[in-house]
Amino acid sequence: MKIALVHDYLVNLGGAERTVASILEAFPGAPLFTSVHLPELRIAGLDGTEIRTSFMQHLPFLKRHFRKYFLLYPWAIERFDFRPFDVILSSSSAYAKFAIPGEATCHICYCYTPMRFAWDPEGYLAREEIGPLTRRLLRPLLTGLRERDARAAARVHHFIAISEPIRQRIRHCYGRGATVISPPVETGRFALSDRPGEYYLVVSRLVAYKRIDLVIEAFNRLGHRLLVVGDGPQARPLKRGARSNIEFCGAVAEEDLPRLYAGCRALLLAAEEDFGIAPVEAMACGKPVIAYAAGGALETVVPVRGARGGQGEAAGGAGPAAGAAGVPEGVRPTGVFFREQTPEAIVGAVREFEAHEGRFEPEAIRRWALRFDKEVFKERITAFVREKWQEFREGRRDAARGSHVAA
Repeated sequence: MKIALVHDYLVNLGGAERTVASILEAFPGAPLFTSVHLPELRIAGLDGTEIRTSFMQHLPFLKRHFRKYFLLYPWAIERFDFRPFDVILSSSSAYAKFAIPGEATCHICYCYTPMRFAWDPEGYLAREEIGPLTRRLLRPLLTGLRERDARAAARVHHFIAISEPIRQRIRHCYGRGATVISPPVETGRFALSDRPGEYYLVVSRLVAYKRIDLVIEAFNRLGHRLLVVGDGPQARPLKRGARSNIEFCGAVAEEDLPRLYAGCRALLLAAEEDFGIAPVEAMACGKPVIAYAAGGALETVVPVRGARGGQGEAAGGAGPAAGAAGVPEGVRPTGVFFREQTPEAIVGAVREFEAHEGRFEPEAIRRWALRFDKEVFKERITAFVREKWQEFREGRRDAARGSHVAA
């Protein structure tokens, strides 16, 4: 099976790029096609990989303004020739799914989300804090891009979604089914910590839609110590609004994250995430998560019963309440939910967590996190790709046999 991996672009390091590295571990030797690759970007696991870029590689000001070329990316991906390959595996939140398969090529798309700015333009433009004049100019362009994206999705033979919310979004946008395979988390980087935590923790980019402002306001009221790890355009206003019990650590090195997780009482997540890597990393250290009950958290966090956000039994039960999908019987809780994005709801959830804190078992929390380990991901995606390639090949063989009989 000759496989080609396709990714939107390699311009920054995030969860999608780490997923690409894990896919390449699962399919060693596969070339990686992408529109643009900034050579200074170092991604562990990509050393030695054959990276093939498009004509966009030579455009000016890519590092600072790569998003402004958004109308060119579909064309760049469509120009690659994938006819020599048996399988295209596209890693896509936007453009990689535009890869055009040859007649004998099966296209499988690992989808982080349908193209958000095309399918939810108003939400995206508001989230990115884009001004009214630019919005007026962008709206018709995004409408055209949505139509192109729908046509590209129709060329995909099979979709994989990173979470149940994304599976539902794929159904809504493209009218297609999808199989859920959670993205990889390197749980081996994080050691179990059973020592009492000294602070609450946020690990996030500091952008508006992450709703860190709600956490800041909640902890202003609570007075508990909070560490905020991450950087972004919201850093300055958030710092201005924070009291002395809140510390901003800025962007920290990857090797420092395990220590920060290990020292916390719980991780706070206030945004609706498509999946959310940080909660799983915290749980890999045996640490609970206090999360907004929406998006990927509904799959990764098992809320404690008796907590108001968990919608479980009356206080006293020990098992999980409504939360992570497909929870086997006997799984212990890994966190607490709040169901409104307000400071009051977060204050309530923290107090609920403290009331139930003794019921969280670090070893059990880590066991749950291991379900999302990188090795589990590699096994699942390898099996899926091989199965679908076999079905595709047999379908072509049956079609050829049928046409021969008809003739």
